[in-house]
Amino acid sequence: MKKWVKNMGVFVTILFMAVIGAVIGGFTNHLAIKMLFRPYKAIYIGSWRVPFTPGLIPKRRDDLAKQLGKTVVNYLLTPETFRKKFFSNDIRLKIEQWLNEKIETTLFTDDKTINDWLKQAGVENIHLAIEEKVDALIIDQVDKVQNVLSTKTVRELLPERWQDKANTKIPDIARYILNKGDVYFESEEGNQTIKRLIDDFLDTKGTLGGMIQMFLGDSSSIVNKAQKEIKKFLNADGTFVLVSNMLTNEWVKLQDQTVTQLVGDLDFNSTTKAVQNYVKNELRIENRLDQPIVHYWAHGAEWMQQNVVPQVVDNAFVQAEAKLEDVLKRLNLEEVVREQVDTFPVEVLEDLVLGISKKEFKMITVLGFVLGGIIGVIQGIIMTLIN
Repeated sequence: MKKWVKNMGVFVTILFMAVIGAVIGGFTNHLAIKMLFRPYKAIYIGSWRVPFTPGLIPKRRDDLAKQLGKTVVNYLLTPETFRKKFFSNDIRLKIEQWLNEKIETTLFTDDKTINDWLKQAGVENIHLAIEEKVDALIIDQVDKVQNVLSTKTVRELLPERWQDKANTKIPDIARYILNKGDVYFESEEGNQTIKRLIDDFLDTKGTLGGMIQMFLGDSSSIVNKAQKEIKKFLNADGTFVLVSNMLTNEWVKLQDQTVTQLVGDLDFNSTTKAVQNYVKNELRIENRLDQPIVHYWAHGAEWMQQNVVPQVVDNAFVQAEAKLEDVLKRLNLEEVVREQVDTFPVEVLEDLVLGISKKEFKMITVLGFVLGGIIGVIQGIIMTLIN
């Protein structure tokens, strides 16, 4: 009986020590987990700060924020990460497909006119602005022409090869004039012209003219003689040289004059208005803007999809990838993460961590109970042996 009582005492002692150890171990681990976050602020008794306040994470919050910032920048949001995520062929193809779809279903449709697109961009009455630009352009060009015609000579305006060609044509022109004159005076019309000129001449001489007519009789004989002399004159080499020289001299004088000097003052105002009205009537800007883009460019969508979109996307990717590291440096992600973590409520951070690791923290608490119990059993056995 005494032996049984003794054994029961040993068992109770070991059990008591195991329970005490388990409670202490489990409570210690549970308290350690809680002390990671709590208390949120330091606790003071007078001027004495209670040890282990605030909790580990609130106390080392600034260091945690800095370390998280470095971790994110060095291991998570690295340039290589962005390259793999945003500069892959899959992303490139998706962007091209999206742009091609938008071009076909939005830009090149019959639903929206050019005016609609302009209004959507905040541009109103663009046709009036275009007409004003056209008017101003015409006025400017007419002013330039007027200035050129009034200040530059024909010699300055005509190309040199035109001048050379004109010089070589002067003998041909002289010969043409003389030949035409010869043919004319050979004709009946030319004969009548000579007769009329002689009669008119004699009529102007009064009595002397009458006496000459009486002496010579009919003027036909004079006409025939005059006709022969005129034809002889027209076919003479000297006449050809004379006419050629006259044309050459006149051509030289003409080249040294401005167009305004040759033709007098031109009415540029009416010319300008006429050109403006003609151009605007031909352009019909307002009517043209009331048509969709596809009306003027039926195969525009296909052309842009084949020639523009790939080039734009490739160039955008090249430029973006080249500037990626510089952009990330300018964004200063490390500082952004630090500021966000620094301003993050500790209560929310606690709920976040505990929500993710709740099961693991429970296992740590249970492990504390188990280890504490085992240590208690060992202590109980040692005490029993000592006693």
